[in-house]
Amino acid sequence: MYHALIMAGGSGTRLWPLSRKDRPKQSLALVEGRTMFQVTAYRLQPLIPLERVHVVTSAQMAASFKEQVPGIPDDNYIIEPSAKDNGPAVGLALTHIAHADPDATVAILTADHHIGKTAEFHRALQAAYEVAQDDYIVTLGIMPTYPATSFGYIERGDALGARHGLDVFRARRFTEKPKQEVAEAYLADGCHFWNSGMFIMRCRIGLREFQRQQPEFAAALAQLGIAIGSPAYDDALRAAWDVAPKKSIDYAIMEGAECVAVIPVDLDWSDIGSWASLLDILPKDAHGNAFFGDQVLAIETRNTLVRTDDRFVAIMGIQDVVVVDTPDVLLVCSLDRVSDLKQIVERLRQDRRDDLL
Repeated sequence: MYHALIMAGGSGTRLWPLSRKDRPKQSLALVEGRTMFQVTAYRLQPLIPLERVHVVTSAQMAASFKEQVPGIPDDNYIIEPSAKDNGPAVGLALTHIAHADPDATVAILTADHHIGKTAEFHRALQAAYEVAQDDYIVTLGIMPTYPATSFGYIERGDALGARHGLDVFRARRFTEKPKQEVAEAYLADGCHFWNSGMFIMRCRIGLREFQRQQPEFAAALAQLGIAIGSPAYDDALRAAWDVAPKKSIDYAIMEGAECVAVIPVDLDWSDIGSWASLLDILPKDAHGNAFFGDQVLAIETRNTLVRTDDRFVAIMGIQDVVVVDTPDVLLVCSLDRVSDLKQIVERLRQDRRDDLL
């Protein structure tokens, strides 16, 4: 059967100070009036019912997600002991899903994507699920609209036909975030697509790639699968996590996978990984500004995002700035530096300001 896995374990430091350890970005209502987790789960309906939606996350975050989307069964929450990037999280989740449904095909998604074209997303998933039955790992490649240097790219290879009106290609290679001139060449050639981080695969094929590329971790996952539902599970999970590689799914299996296909899509997609990417998708005034709430006065201001709860914020004569006001923190940051907010978070951690994290 077809399943979906939502990866929801990240802390979202680039959306600090709104995103905190006790309120990560997946639990923030940034767009559409719902939390990012709710948007992700309900976007799958009715293609994938909530009974077949799985979530890999931390124990602390799972409690909040269960309240946000009560239709996802408790047994579908897969708890990772600690953050080790999303590669081990995917391996753990595939093991659990395969235990419940040995023939499962799963779409691996994240909880921080904006997708404006839901019907097109469903069509792409239907195509990808079908291609995956031929033992391909399928990725959705986003048609680039500008020479982005903040995304990885996938180069298409030979054509594999079409499904549901969408072209399917072999994936020739993955490229990490390129330099500007390379990104411009990728945009011009029409053969490269943004790596969306959305992967569709049969569980057994994904686990086979872990076995081939991460054999020690895969062996531990095999023992973990045997222990699911038994008193030995906790020990098996600890043993697996002890040898889990701290790698993203791209580095853990995707870049070295044997059979990968790419489906180029136009989904009105954005990775909401920073205040700048959030500004891109929010409704804006005639000067390119986006404001949360009505407590903002802006004069001669352009391309600026302001987020405030109750405090009145007045700005004048600025552009390309993010202003985020919370009860205990005021952030003022140039738009071209928002990707570096983790430096502030790290400094606060060094200064032991856990109250601000």
